[in-house]
Amino acid sequence: MPVPVLILGILALLVLIVGIVTSRRSGEAVVQERLGRYAEAGYDLGKADEKKADEEKRSALTEGIDRALKGRGFADSMATQLARADLKLTVAEYLALHVIAVVGGVAIAYVLFGGIPLPIVAGVIAFFVPRIYVSIRKGRRLNQFNDQLGDAINQMSNGLRAGYSVMQAMESVASELPPPICSEFHRVVQEMQLGLSMEQALANMLRRIDSDDLDLMITAINVQREVGGNLADILDVISYTIRERVRIKGEVRVLTSQGRISGYIVSFLPFGLGLLLMVLNREYIMQLFSHVCGWIMIAVAVILIGSGAFAIRKITDIEV
Repeated sequence: MPVPVLILGILALLVLIVGIVTSRRSGEAVVQERLGRYAEAGYDLGKADEKKADEEKRSALTEGIDRALKGRGFADSMATQLARADLKLTVAEYLALHVIAVVGGVAIAYVLFGGIPLPIVAGVIAFFVPRIYVSIRKGRRLNQFNDQLGDAINQMSNGLRAGYSVMQAMESVASELPPPICSEFHRVVQEMQLGLSMEQALANMLRRIDSDDLDLMITAINVQREVGGNLADILDVISYTIRERVRIKGEVRVLTSQGRISGYIVSFLPFGLGLLLMVLNREYIMQLFSHVCGWIMIAVAVILIGSGAFAIRKITDIEV
């Protein structure tokens, strides 16, 4: 069997497995589970028959793993990260993706390069692929939320001046602004309609969206509810501050773009050239792996590349 056909077959099998795992859960069940994850302890968000139907849709293995991991610190941390990335996966399904990624990475590396060292390295790298994807998705969603937060606060302020309550102002944000901010405010309104206090619902949103700007807005709302004051004027000041911060962050990002691209090139170009040489001239590159000096050279190169990438990232990462 030709190597490209075998690789495509492995990738198709992995995609099929991931599709089967993620498609077993309905959208309504996901909404109820995500609301229940951040609601008060013991609060029932669904009927007993709906919960039973949801459990029947999920596989016994996934359900058993979720029950075994429930309440553990690392499982709660994974669930929080998945919620922040807006991925409709349970912890068990997320762990299954790690296993699938490792098996797929080892199989593909073994088919392409053979031997033992490179497939092991590929498996280790593939283990971190789901985490990297979740981190990228979480960061992208957080940036989108922060970019929209100024407009949302401004709309809330205008709604309060027009006579809306705070909850009605949040409903207007949920119905008129684009995602992801509309879905988060809609979830807050849903939790309040289900009986949670505004402080708890806002705290749950802050747990899902780890944003300093959102924390500032929630603190202002909570303080105003306790001591009083003109919330519309306070939100106007916060909206102006957030808009200026977003503008300055954009300018800093443009000015440091060349340095960040240099960091990416320094980090990934050596590995890309190594893989290219592995495909074009395998005997030449395999000499590095046939002697102790070669392994020492590889280790030193990886350390130096990592140090350079870390230094460039620290230089270009400017806090605003």
